[in-house]
Amino acid sequence: MGDAMHQETAKSAAAERRLLERVRGLHDRALQSAARARQSEAVRLMRRALALLDQARPADAPVSVDRARTRVRLLVSLAFSVAETGSVLDGLDGLDHARREAATLPPGPARAVLSGFVDHNHGVLLMRAGRSGDGIALLDSAIEHKLHGLRTGADDPALLTESLVKSLMGRAVAHTDLGLRAPALRDLRRAGDLATANDLPFQLAFAQHVSGYLARRLGDVPGALRHYEAAERGYRALGSGALSRLRIDQAEAVLVAGLSDEAARHLDDVLPELRGQAVTQDLAEAELLRAVAAVLDGDLGLARRTAVSARRRMRRRRSDAWAVVASLVLLRIDVVRVLGAARVPAPMPTRALRLADELAALRLPDEAAFARLLAVRLELRRREHEIADALLRTVPRPGLLTPVDHRMLRRLCRAELAVARGDRRSALAQARAGFDELDRIRDRMGGLELVSGTAVHGQELGELAVRLVLDGPGSSGKAERLFRWLERTRAQSYRYEPVGSADPRLAERVAEVRSLARSVQLATLDGVPTTELEARLRTAQREAVRLGWHAQRWGRPRPVATAAEVTAALGDRAMIDFVASGDVLAAVVLVGGRVHLVRLGSAIAAAEHARRLHADVNALAPDRMDRSLSRVIARSANREARHLDDQLLRPIRPLIGDRDVVIVPTGDLHAVPWGVLPSLRSRPSVVVPSATAWLSSAQRDPVRSKRVVLISGPGLQEAEAEIAGLAAHHTSARLLSGADAEVGAVLAAMDGAALAHIAAHGEHEPENALFSRLELVDGALFAHEMGRMSRPPEQVVLAACELALHRIRPGDEVLGFAGALLAGGARTVVAATSRVGDEPSAEAMNDYHRALAGGASPAVALADAVAADPLRRPFVCLGVG
Repeated sequence: MGDAMHQETAKSAAAERRLLERVRGLHDRALQSAARARQSEAVRLMRRALALLDQARPADAPVSVDRARTRVRLLVSLAFSVAETGSVLDGLDGLDHARREAATLPPGPARAVLSGFVDHNHGVLLMRAGRSGDGIALLDSAIEHKLHGLRTGADDPALLTESLVKSLMGRAVAHTDLGLRAPALRDLRRAGDLATANDLPFQLAFAQHVSGYLARRLGDVPGALRHYEAAERGYRALGSGALSRLRIDQAEAVLVAGLSDEAARHLDDVLPELRGQAVTQDLAEAELLRAVAAVLDGDLGLARRTAVSARRRMRRRRSDAWAVVASLVLLRIDVVRVLGAARVPAPMPTRALRLADELAALRLPDEAAFARLLAVRLELRRREHEIADALLRTVPRPGLLTPVDHRMLRRLCRAELAVARGDRRSALAQARAGFDELDRIRDRMGGLELVSGTAVHGQELGELAVRLVLDGPGSSGKAERLFRWLERTRAQSYRYEPVGSADPRLAERVAEVRSLARSVQLATLDGVPTTELEARLRTAQREAVRLGWHAQRWGRPRPVATAAEVTAALGDRAMIDFVASGDVLAAVVLVGGRVHLVRLGSAIAAAEHARRLHADVNALAPDRMDRSLSRVIARSANREARHLDDQLLRPIRPLIGDRDVVIVPTGDLHAVPWGVLPSLRSRPSVVVPSATAWLSSAQRDPVRSKRVVLISGPGLQEAEAEIAGLAAHHTSARLLSGADAEVGAVLAAMDGAALAHIAAHGEHEPENALFSRLELVDGALFAHEMGRMSRPPEQVVLAACELALHRIRPGDEVLGFAGALLAGGARTVVAATSRVGDEPSAEAMNDYHRALAGGASPAVALADAVAADPLRRPFVCLGVG
């Protein structure tokens, strides 16, 4: 009898072990699905495991500790996945159920460990819902339970250690959310050490992810992006679903840098993937960021649609704090609309203040302050100056983690209040303080795009300052004051000393882009489908762009140029510094040691004429063209050139006489081929992003080398003949053509040269300016690479289409092929603002180099070369000249 009972017991125990192994196997599969962001699949697997566990339990049998532990862990995991796919309340209800079941175990280490698991998930759910303060106490409890479990040996040490690392990193995130930098760093270091010692690759990747989040909150965008890139490598190696969440955080970091277009593309790529995963919180957060990017891009319709969708998802999920944040984004959209209208509805400031109170109650102080600042702007527009002043006094000073856009909005409100009271001096002081703050933020940025992107945060403040000076009373000293503000607000990325030497990882990534782009070209020529190749190309290009944001930092900022310094350096030349304020166009003219202000009429009209001229010159580019059509287009182009000349130059001709000119364009004027304008025909002129950029280049020591490099790319009938002809003007020049004109050889030959001339197909990439390119025999040479040579050539001539064009960001931050060369240290770049035919390009370059060889300066040589046929030779001289 005893043996039979013993055998039966052993049999039951074996069956129980097999059952628990099967259930745990399902649980493991569910966790793997959750890790790949397949939460719905995880829920199905865990419910199967629970059903299996419950069906196999005899009604009168006691519950073993192993069975109870397995069940509670299943309930905890299920609750979290349910919350991710549905409502936070449903998840919290599930955790309450798990907590009650854990409490049925006898007091001791096993129950304590299970309580730790419940507390961890409870804390993380609250954090995900925007309640980080509430989550910290639960994570404190989870960490203590798990440490106790490790000390007492209450559970599998490997499992407990990994869970402890998760809790430490969860608490680091919560501390970061609350602005508690020191405890966040403490938890991160401890978690990283444990993950390293116990070989936990996912947790190590996640530690990089959290480190990036903390760096971003501290304003270190390049540092954040470096951490995110390391996390991405780890996640990819593990096939982790955390990549989607990482991409959201990367987009947020890019938004902080003001690159709303890049953030938008990034989010547009990840949103379809998030919709497929059905993780409501991540999807809603991505939509909310997409709405903010759309606000910065001026697409208020898209902004409203995505913000409404995000708020609806948050409310359905019961993420109440996040839903209120979504309401703040919707308020921001409405404020942008009404500030551009004639009247502010009376209830709007009340709505903003009510929202501020809700955000403060949710312990979101920066968001509450932002809502109050929006109320201040609304009251100012309603001319309720005293109310606005009282409200502004309730907004606390920015803290360590206050975002840059919040800081700049506070400065803008203080400046607008001063304007409302007629105190222009105080308003300008606020603008100066704001730009000092923006400079400190800009100085921490990484690549050229991040440096240029930050200007968006100071756009309104800069426009206000320029408007105050331009429209202010009196005339004495106004021109010089306006010049100072123009230099303070425009093209700041060109103030930084170039560093040179590309990061090897970036060089490798750009080489991959080049290879894929070449494969797409060849496949297209062969009539082979290119869909898959193009998708790979887009992915590689995006990764290269992201790496470029932080892989290399620009050097120390140079001081902003003063009018006295510029006029001294100009000598007999004149500088024309254009400025647009609303529909007012003006020019600050520096000539003969003096500074003048000249008003030039409508900025909108000038921009329209510039666009029409650009279109006409493009249309005239083909080498073989019907003569009658060519005459019609030429008449139109000459008409637009005369309109621009009459508006932009005729009023200042008495000041500049027949002097050579340095031109600082604004907005659409960057695309003007200046040699086409009658007043500038045959007149030496150079175009620069800012007076500071020009002065920096003019004061830079010239390259001592006399080496000349002449390069021809493939596919241009006239290119090799052009280069051979130019060699007659530079007898010791090195020629690279045919199979020799590979990217690596071209870059090596150009590095340290006095003059580099490239005749090749070129293309300006408006959406990704630093991927504007020249086509060489083995693929594209990108602006990314040209701007990072260790010793850029003294002068670069780009006998290619459109490579003087730029992507114009706020603050006249210009990015493009020629711009990258100037920012990287080249002193002079000759390039075309429009398409140009092979024949006129070759003829213009022959004339240009003949004059150079005869001793003419680049500006003089180009003026004469362009004057022979201005509409068909739309080249400009950029830089020093």
